[in-house]
Amino acid sequence: MTDSSSPLSASPLSASALAAIPLSLLDLAQVEPGEPVAHALRHSTELATYADSHGYERIWYAEHHNMATIASSAPAVLIAHIAAHTSRIRLGAGGVMLPNHSPLAIAEQYGTLAELHPGRIDLGLGRAPGGDQAVLHALRRTHAASEQFPRDVVELLRYFSGVGVDGVQAVPGRGTDVPLYILGSSLFGAQLAAAVGLPYAFASHFAPQALEQAVDTYLRDFRPAALPDGGETEPYVMAAAAVIADDDAGRAADEFHKAKVGRIKHLFNRGRNLTDAEAEMLLDSPQGGHVNEMLRYAAVGTPAQVRDQLASFARHARADELILAPLAGDRDVSLGTVKHLAPTP
Repeated sequence: MTDSSSPLSASPLSASALAAIPLSLLDLAQVEPGEPVAHALRHSTELATYADSHGYERIWYAEHHNMATIASSAPAVLIAHIAAHTSRIRLGAGGVMLPNHSPLAIAEQYGTLAELHPGRIDLGLGRAPGGDQAVLHALRRTHAASEQFPRDVVELLRYFSGVGVDGVQAVPGRGTDVPLYILGSSLFGAQLAAAVGLPYAFASHFAPQALEQAVDTYLRDFRPAALPDGGETEPYVMAAAAVIADDDAGRAADEFHKAKVGRIKHLFNRGRNLTDAEAEMLLDSPQGGHVNEMLRYAAVGTPAQVRDQLASFARHARADELILAPLAGDRDVSLGTVKHLAPTP
């Protein structure tokens, strides 16, 4: 990140440039080892109430299954809880893994949320399963369901607009026009978002390889869609970055190092639980190189340094909005990151 050729290298004017870009948050409701899930959810509530009153645009919750460290497996339920404890900030799924669900069920869930909290509900959509083969079996789904993702997105648009599908209406849901966002980390999502005229959110916080090409594709091929008010949609790029900001740059660097070790333990456990020492030994291996590449767009350092890095990243990604994914395992540093980078004091 200190290399002048890095996308996160800062220019002298980048800090002021960041002020013009909406900042949002991705919260995975992280569960610490040995911690009750309820504690993690209380932390998510605390984070959201702070973000609500300090200028963040939105918070998204991602659907993951069978992961002991993530408590956001039911985003609609979590959104309902957070919405009841906040008043302004937009809330949504980032995202619902649509192949796991019927479009009607999702339209009814998010339509209900939109009726309860008008103008505050988003629906980000992904085509990954959010889990492994065992999860797919438990959900009564197969990998083939992802092939229907484009069709299912169109069905959702019809339900929310009130047109319906084969005589079926989403109640609640119809007429709510819940905004849809296509999530992706490859050209597929960019092509789909462009074809149907929807905003595109790229998962560069963990899968950065195709960022530039995906954004190129999306902006080049975007086809405007009609809006309920008679207007047309315009291209809108959202890009995610992992972040750790702390007054102590050394502590931020330590947390980044720990995050890399944790990522290695998660990805390369080899059928057993790697110790920290074993994971440390892999940092200089090809596995460590893979983790470094995953975290290419991590902004780490003091608050001023991180703001500069994010502004440079926003230019690099041609982003209209940044989604920040706090990376520190230490709760104080994680919440501190959100506070340090808040758009308003």
